[in-house]
Amino acid sequence: MGPSRKFYDKIGMASPETMPKNKGKGGKNRKRGKNEADDEKRELIFKEDGQEYAQVLRMLGNGRCEAMCIDGTKRLCHIRGKMHKKVWIAAGDIVLVGLRDYQDDKADVILKYMSDEARLLKAYGELPENTRLNEGIVGDLDEDDDNAADDYVEFEDEDIDRI
Repeated sequence: MGPSRKFYDKIGMASPETMPKNKGKGGKNRKRGKNEADDEKRELIFKEDGQEYAQVLRMLGNGRCEAMCIDGTKRLCHIRGKMHKKVWIAAGDIVLVGLRDYQDDKADVILKYMSDEARLLKAYGELPENTRLNEGIVGDLDEDDDNAADDYVEFEDEDIDRI
């Protein structure tokens, strides 16, 4: 028989009889999972019938996003469970969506393309030339940044004094 309950009280520890049992499968490190680095050199997947390329316009939360498909339709996309909380999708990302036969305005995100894969798709002619692949904020796809001087506002000293 092991040490008595008095012994554990004396050293300020809970006795084995009063300690809670482990019921879980692991801590938060198990939830994080392993770093899956094997998808760095994966085969480029092209669209099939019933699928379309799309660029994410904005994330809506609850595993949903709004995406502009290459065919010109804006669709509400649902991120599939296999990708949810494992593959992070942000605005501006190029994704492969599965179209629904019964709902044309909704689709399901099947795959997220890495930035180098998206550049390859554009080089192969799968994505139109006016698609912006730079990550981040997505604006109008045909907007030119040549008129950046129009956005510049100049203030006089009098204006600054008035403020």
